[in-house]
Amino acid sequence: MKNYIKLLSFLKGHRKLFSLAVITMLIASFFEVFQLSLLVPMTDRIFNNRQIIVPNKLPAFITTIIDKLNNLEPQALFPMFIIGFVIVLLLKNILVFGYQYLMGDVSQLIMRDVRFKIYEKIQSLSLDYFSKKRTGELVSRITNDVSVIENAVSYGVTDLFRQIFIIMMWVVTAFMIDPKAVFVILAVGAVIGSIMGRIGKKLRKISKGTQETMADINSHLLETISGIRLVKAFSTEKYEIDRFKGHNQAYYKFKMKSIKRLILIPPITELIGGACGVGLILWFGGRLMAGELSFGVFVLFFGSVMSIISPIKKLGNVHALTQQALAANERIYEILDAHPSVQESSNPTELKEMKEAIRLLNVNFHYGHEEELVLKNINLEVKKGELVAIVGPTGSGKTTLVNLLPRFYDVTAGTVTIDGVNIKEASFKSLRKQFGVVNQETILFNDTVKANIAYGFREATQDQIEAAAQKAFAHQFIQKMPKGYETVVGDRGFRLSGGEKQRLSIARAILRNAPILILDEATSQLDSESEKFVQEALDKLMQGRTVVAIAHRLSTIIRADKIVVIHHGQIVGMGRHDQLLVSCDLYKRLYDMQFQM
Repeated sequence: MKNYIKLLSFLKGHRKLFSLAVITMLIASFFEVFQLSLLVPMTDRIFNNRQIIVPNKLPAFITTIIDKLNNLEPQALFPMFIIGFVIVLLLKNILVFGYQYLMGDVSQLIMRDVRFKIYEKIQSLSLDYFSKKRTGELVSRITNDVSVIENAVSYGVTDLFRQIFIIMMWVVTAFMIDPKAVFVILAVGAVIGSIMGRIGKKLRKISKGTQETMADINSHLLETISGIRLVKAFSTEKYEIDRFKGHNQAYYKFKMKSIKRLILIPPITELIGGACGVGLILWFGGRLMAGELSFGVFVLFFGSVMSIISPIKKLGNVHALTQQALAANERIYEILDAHPSVQESSNPTELKEMKEAIRLLNVNFHYGHEEELVLKNINLEVKKGELVAIVGPTGSGKTTLVNLLPRFYDVTAGTVTIDGVNIKEASFKSLRKQFGVVNQETILFNDTVKANIAYGFREATQDQIEAAAQKAFAHQFIQKMPKGYETVVGDRGFRLSGGEKQRLSIARAILRNAPILILDEATSQLDSESEKFVQEALDKLMQGRTVVAIAHRLSTIIRADKIVVIHHGQIVGMGRHDQLLVSCDLYKRLYDMQFQM
């Protein structure tokens, strides 16, 4: 029930439009029932010239109408009947169009809001969340799972109200003819409802498996398409095809299990309802012979009972859609209920441009899903204008350390301060405005060169963008591209070489003009000539700024003001290059390994 309430909570903000759609739908359903109720008894007067006979005492206004109809001649009643029938038919269809359009609008508004909420939530979550979730899985939540909810809202909620109302109308009609029939109908409904409940529970579990398998398919597609160069390079096309075949087969099996249960609903409903209908026909056939009902009223009663079967079948389908939507809803709320591990202070401080230093005091860190410390008792000061290089073997914690500075992660113990202000007290915007970042893995979007360089600084002029590109030694190759700065680089910069992508990333950091630069293997993708040019550009850019650089190539950081050597998450050496060659065995070993090659 709690999950169902969460599903209905998506209607919040659209209740007025939804209510209007429901009211329109109820009126349309009334005219649908009234249309048959008007048509059948009138046959007694118009075509048989018989009195309309009903077995029970009806409300006074209905009795009055029947008496007037019985007193009219068939010739006078016939044109009135045609006009009335056409008017009812016209009104019904106008209202059907109206409620279907309104309900379609409601469902699309809800889907728009749900997609936005999920994406907004994803953007608010911390980096550690994404280390535990696959990209394809998150994409599947926004696309596949939301589509499942759309079906439940656009068709399920509509039919839920409509079919219940139609059943009630036909039950009331049958009740007015013979109250005993209602108890039979309710008993049959209870049997059908029990069966539908069992099928629905199983369907919900199957639906969850279906959606998880679709997430596997999405993840596989994203990984193999974005990594197609690696697939081709290692000739693993057959391996990846077999993997996809497995995911695809699993999805097929889940879908067939779902289809099997969905198609069970109509025959079960029709068999039970039809058996009930035949029994009632036999019962009332005998009463008809006794003259208790006119032929038209009997047909109306028979039609009322049989008309209940179709709405019950549709309610079974609604129940199936709802169970599928509840499974999708659980997966969606796994994201919506997630909380970022790194949260902004309720009363944040606005950091000004750094004037003194960054200080890490007794810092420990481990990832949330691990107990072993990645960083242990880190004490480090990075003064304004310094070039501080961080070196160490792979997996020693270098990247983790620099990720703590802009609060991509929070320290487990200790503090990180900028000019004495604990970064946990600073606003995200003012803190991250301090940093320009060039990562080892270059991230470019499927947009123009201009847009990628100006990312995060959309107000930049063309002159500013070109100046940044020139400093990053990217201007020349950009000018040779088909449309220059307006050239689309392709998905993840697919059309560019590794060195070209990295230089665009450096140009982006230069344009940001942040006081602190984080360079995580910033020159690792460049050839020797480009590396020389970019290093010269970084030397100029570094003047008056602070640079924290991670580098495996020690030749790029020999002139650093301070080199920090990390091993197994601990600082094992700190100083200038010439000092560390004497005082730090690990640094000397790393240096010798590179320069003896």
